[in-house]
Amino acid sequence: MDIYEKIDELYERRREVELGGGDERIDKQHAKGKLTARERIELLVDEGTFVELNPFIEHRSVDFGLEGMKGPGDGVVTGYGKVDGRPIYLFSQDFTVFGGALGEMHAQKISHVMDLAVKNGAPFIGLNDSGGARIQEGVVSLDGYGHIFYRNAIYSGVIPQISVIMGPCAGGAVYSPAITDFVFMVDDTSQMFITGPKVIETVTGEKISAENLGGAKVHNSISGNAHFRGKTEEEVLSEVRKLLTYLPQNNEERPARIDSGESDDYRPDLTDIIPFDAIRPYDVRTVVNQVVDEGSFMEVQKEFAKNIVVGLARIKGEVVGLVCNQPKVMAGGLDIDSSDKASRFIRFCDSFNIPLITFEDVTGFFPGIKQEHGGIIRHGAKILYAYSEATVPKMTVILRKAYGGAYVALNSKSIGADLVFAWPNAEIAVMGPQGAANIIFAREIASSDNPEAVRAQKIEEYREKFANPYVAASRGMVDDVIDPRETRIKLIQALDMMRNKKEDRPKKKHGNIPL
Repeated sequence: MDIYEKIDELYERRREVELGGGDERIDKQHAKGKLTARERIELLVDEGTFVELNPFIEHRSVDFGLEGMKGPGDGVVTGYGKVDGRPIYLFSQDFTVFGGALGEMHAQKISHVMDLAVKNGAPFIGLNDSGGARIQEGVVSLDGYGHIFYRNAIYSGVIPQISVIMGPCAGGAVYSPAITDFVFMVDDTSQMFITGPKVIETVTGEKISAENLGGAKVHNSISGNAHFRGKTEEEVLSEVRKLLTYLPQNNEERPARIDSGESDDYRPDLTDIIPFDAIRPYDVRTVVNQVVDEGSFMEVQKEFAKNIVVGLARIKGEVVGLVCNQPKVMAGGLDIDSSDKASRFIRFCDSFNIPLITFEDVTGFFPGIKQEHGGIIRHGAKILYAYSEATVPKMTVILRKAYGGAYVALNSKSIGADLVFAWPNAEIAVMGPQGAANIIFAREIASSDNPEAVRAQKIEEYREKFANPYVAASRGMVDDVIDPRETRIKLIQALDMMRNKKEDRPKKKHGNIPL
């Protein structure tokens, strides 16, 4: 056999690997509305940039009939490529081979490419489509999961990690996406759950479909386990590419700055967006869209904990992370879920050198027995902790209300804000004027011949004396009271001023966030 015959054999072996589970199983995958592992990779990376690693790896199990079964690539495609010209590393599970089930060598391939991602300082993306652990391989498949989870954890905050659920992701497999920074899901075809519908019915008697138990809508709106969802795999992979444009390659870099082309920084419409009456709702996204570069706001967890809005955007081309109270939901109050949502996003931005901007309009932490018994103290403390430990540039704009402990928690000067701006109509106080007047002047109101008139007078008196931005500004808790129309200008100036900010924390192994 000469060299050319050997080369022919190489290409024949490659064709076998690239065919995965064969044409029949590929057709079944397409019939479910799902793409193959390789088709997904081609959509994700720049054309012609994908380089496959370890294509010829095979399982070495001889139990339960596996000794006679071949599994090209052991059910996963791994390698590296580029997105918008920047390197990424990835794996894509192949459901046509062993149902994408994870075995010993499958896990070894994923672990190897994760290590390469960190050594080369590039994002890591997992395209998940798997029936779970390969039962025939027993405990070694579980051990394989452990190796992946370990890397997810120790590489957290070192390189961005993104999980895309494009089919089933069940049992222990779900813990890898749960550790990663962002989780994408596809409507109708992707599910995540610890125990499936059949097991739940057997153990608890509850009947539920896989979609209603762990589908994209459930995890994006109810559990908060996912951050984005799309109608098709093509749409989701396009959104993954978009997200990567906001992220640095690793924790030692800053996000890429681009020329936004926007020169008009004075936004006259801002004066009309927020109702002067402090109890009237509005959509905080209208403020965000006036301040950031046009079309640049990418909201994260849009359907979960809607009383707070978080996301990535650009201001004059510079990437920022936004944390905003949403007055049209629960009056913008902070509850358990919104505290978790905001805290994790804050910590992500701090990990990857993304400046934080907080738009504040908050009545306080949401009251109620359910919240108290559910641990609002512990969950609310996460926001305080996340802002306090963050060392990126941190700015706050108080749009209207800033009451009580929530004012302190939402990046106040006392917990490390670099700059705090307030609009002239802002009310900064221990509590709202109505509640404060009812407590402070309770006797005076009760003994009056016209209690309602006296109450109204005292409310206004309290508002003028305490619930305004100038009291806080006079104590240095607000750096400046600004014209709302100049908000974007002030933030551009602040970002430019703090471009070289450096701030250290006391040396320690790590803190103990109140989880």
